[in-house]
Amino acid sequence: MVGFAPAHPPYKIRLAILVIYLDHNATTPLDPEVLEAMRPHWLLGGNPESRHSLGRSARRALERSRESVAKILGASPDEVVFTSGGTEANNLAIFGLAKEDSGLRTQDSGGLRIISSPIEHPAVAEAVAKLEARGFSVDRAGVDREGRVDAAGMAALIGPGTRLATLMLANNETGAIQPVAELARLAADRGVPVHTDAVQAVGRVAVDFHALGVATLAASAHKFHGPGGIGLLLVRKGVKLAPQLFGGGQQGGRRPGTPSVALAVGLATALGRWRDEADGRQGRWTRLVERLESGLREALGPDRVVRNGPAAGDRLPQTLNVGFPGLDGDALLMQLDLAGVAVSLGSACASGASEPSPTLLAMNVPADRLRSSVRFSLGATTTEDEVDEALGRVVAVVERISQAEGTVFAS
Repeated sequence: MVGFAPAHPPYKIRLAILVIYLDHNATTPLDPEVLEAMRPHWLLGGNPESRHSLGRSARRALERSRESVAKILGASPDEVVFTSGGTEANNLAIFGLAKEDSGLRTQDSGGLRIISSPIEHPAVAEAVAKLEARGFSVDRAGVDREGRVDAAGMAALIGPGTRLATLMLANNETGAIQPVAELARLAADRGVPVHTDAVQAVGRVAVDFHALGVATLAASAHKFHGPGGIGLLLVRKGVKLAPQLFGGGQQGGRRPGTPSVALAVGLATALGRWRDEADGRQGRWTRLVERLESGLREALGPDRVVRNGPAAGDRLPQTLNVGFPGLDGDALLMQLDLAGVAVSLGSACASGASEPSPTLLAMNVPADRLRSSVRFSLGATTTEDEVDEALGRVVAVVERISQAEGTVFAS
């Protein structure tokens, strides 16, 4: 058995064809053991802020979850803030470090600045853009052709009035791991806090909050087979955040509101499952991604399959982004879906947009594959048989579209 088996495989229900799910960077199926761990807390009452026995029981479960998460991620329990997901965590960090509340207008912000990158997830990019519209200046560092930011170059953009720098830990499209620790060290010398969106990294590679040296770090449970609707923000001791929500003193006032004990237990359980299986998952992912990429190249030829992102070195082990030069991306995605292969063009969070991926644009990906680049992303349940079956289906689809469009490739 690889990873875990969903109790009711969603890929088979009322479908004439087995759907192979290779879009785990968008979301992952819930681990049945996580569901079982959450079940008692859905069925029992007890507000963790209440002083009666059920409330105290809920509080213990919540705090055990906080302690477990902190230990796995290299943080202290009082640095863990549970949120509704990665988007809220990123927004809380960015607006909070900028010392902005959600209703403040900053016509008088003067020389206030933010340092960012062009490859950030919309949960970060749009928050930064909102501050820019309110009067902040934003400097965005470039990336190289493999999608990596130069930390020294990004730090060099820091100047008077810089409130924060933000750089994702791992890119959701290409899997490129960014030099966040180096940026945090350089920014600290200038007194500037760094936020990192680690939503794609946590539960895929080892993450140590204190070792990274950042002020804040965001993660989300549904990326590592936990429940949807919960994420977390790690906030380093001594870092002050302007709250974005008001109405209670929970979680030190940084994120008021009654926390969901069941969801917190689910997040902690899923992260614990990752810790216990990390070596096995990473090794299997690396082999399967290599098998998928080499198989595509062998079947179609190296000129027809081009990797976007790092060819080697620091990258997520379960992410593969490849372009099929000359093909129509929308047709490719539709035909793959009809063939029972679930993948994404770029980020699923921007899948409704007709514009090309900002990440691939920043990498200067050539136009002939900019709109035909597909992201394959594996999860704990992905098997070798699934990868082999998907490989055959992808090759057949690419050949069919190439013939229909009359695409000519160099020999």
